Amino acid sequence: MDNKVQEAVLALLAARTADGSVCPSEVARAITRGPKWRSAMPAVHAAIDGMLASNLVQLSWKGKPLARRKGPYRTGTAIKN
Repeated sequence: MDNKVQEAVLALLAARTADGSVCPSEVARAITRGPKWRSAMPAVHAAIDGMLASNLVQLSWKGKPLARRKGPYRTGTAIKN
């Protein structure tokens, strides 16, 4: 898992409300800081997949939880039990 991407995801989520989420493109823009953010998307998706597998984040789309990444999605902080 790419630590730079993971750190960016967690930093962006920390800046949101507890139930807030981030778009993967926000993460890509944060790590590239330039117009080539789309080239970072495969690394962002891979890191988010790893974070999901480690139960560090949860995925959703339009307020509904997603079990896995498929199509458009947003990333939020995992619910702690």
